[in-house]
Amino acid sequence: MKKVLYLLTFFGFFGCSSDNEPIENNVPDVVTPTSIPCENGMAGIYPCNGYDFLANISLETMQAASGNDIWGWTDVETGKEYAIMGLDNGTAFIDITDAENPTYLGKLPTATSASSWRDVKVYGDYAYIVAEADNHGVQVFDLKKLRGVNNLPLTFIADGNYTGIGNAHNIVINPSSGFAFPVGTDRDDDYNGGVHFLDLQNPIAPLTAGGWGVNGYTHDAQVITYSGPDTDYQGAELFVGANEDQVVIVDISNKNSPLTLATLPYPNIGYTHQGWFTDDQRYFILGDELDEIRQGFNTRTLIFDMADLENPVLHHTYLGPTSAIDHNGYVLGNEFFLANYTAGVRVLNITNIGDKVITEEAFFDTYPANDNTQFSGVWSVYPYFESGNVIVSDIDGGLFIIKKSE
Repeated sequence: MKKVLYLLTFFGFFGCSSDNEPIENNVPDVVTPTSIPCENGMAGIYPCNGYDFLANISLETMQAASGNDIWGWTDVETGKEYAIMGLDNGTAFIDITDAENPTYLGKLPTATSASSWRDVKVYGDYAYIVAEADNHGVQVFDLKKLRGVNNLPLTFIADGNYTGIGNAHNIVINPSSGFAFPVGTDRDDDYNGGVHFLDLQNPIAPLTAGGWGVNGYTHDAQVITYSGPDTDYQGAELFVGANEDQVVIVDISNKNSPLTLATLPYPNIGYTHQGWFTDDQRYFILGDELDEIRQGFNTRTLIFDMADLENPVLHHTYLGPTSAIDHNGYVLGNEFFLANYTAGVRVLNITNIGDKVITEEAFFDTYPANDNTQFSGVWSVYPYFESGNVIVSDIDGGLFIIKKSE
């Protein structure tokens, strides 16, 4: 949800270059590389259960006022792992291959003005970045440029910028189809702030391929090539949108003629925020960002049974141990990694989700001050590195790297 909009322009804050080479940007190296195991419920100052603290890179190091989204990239040529973290004034790149001694490589400045909301996803070797900043568009960055850089940290330059949209709240990518999907754009655009379809056949220069806005503004979404239990839609490309006051399921296989399959209201709606499928694509796990504030719930996570895509049903509701607000959540096998703002990252065991049994098995709290119902602490989490390292973006504390305790 929107909280503060910073009104700085990068032209007055960063150096510029006439070509596509990174610029040396000398700043102090403020990295906390000391690995601390989780023992007796604490890893240093951080409450924990089952996850060790590996490192932290501060906002000071990244010359930013606040952090937001996070994603990851593994260089298949070198095997190196990288964190890509959204900041109010740009996007940071960190080599986390040596997770206890990460290297801050530098930043790609925002395309226009600063914003508290920035989102990034990866397709192949390219990062795609949007922001809630006027006329920002979609920045495209060739991640291969991170190989062998020196004179760190650097100020990077985008390799492309799609300007068919202005501001956007999020961007979604389906790597199976090669399409990107900016969502949460201007409410009065051609698709009512819904979803735009971008063909990434030329990754540097995305091409518009239509969009969909019949169901209104989309805050976030997941797009998949369907292989779940509903035999009527095998192989279809499905868009599942968190549309403020409902979940929508749309078949977008034919970009010229999308078809809404279902809309899902649910009890005590605050703000339908973000969700993710289980690996078998049977269940969709949804977070509502304002129900803790408006209805006074403990952290509430809703699980929908999607066995029949045209008639999904609310299957189960999980309530967490604190009153902290839930934000982004991602599935990895039988675990659900939930960014839980002031309560940190919570790891839920979803092995028995079909039997309506969900249990919290671990957590790491990057915001030790409290677990209050407020917009502070963890924004997002990325658990998909082969190394098992998990990267966490904290609005106030920067980048954290954690790993399951041995």
